[in-house]
Amino acid sequence: MLEGLSKSFENRNRLVIMTMLLNKEKLTFNELKQELGATDGNLANHLYALEKQQLVSSDKKFIEKKSTTSYGVTYKGKLAFKIHLSALQKILQKNVV
Repeated sequence: MLEGLSKSFENRNRLVIMTMLLNKEKLTFNELKQELGATDGNLANHLYALEKQQLVSSDKKFIEKKSTTSYGVTYKGKLAFKIHLSALQKILQKNVV
């Protein structure tokens, strides 16, 4: 019954990060931080975990002499998240009257 669920997305913040990144092509660290209301350290840890698993990618640029990091979902991330959401949907369909 739990087949297809990924531990990568069991945290609320990671679910929101993936959902936001799938709705936009790229988002900056500050945009994600503002939307989540997360601290720098907390958000950095979640993004690092997703990036380490190659579910998101990062791109650092300098804009007006300031370092800006943008994030996007990888193909692997899209596929893994789709499988996770499909598994959640199956669970809901079985348990909702």
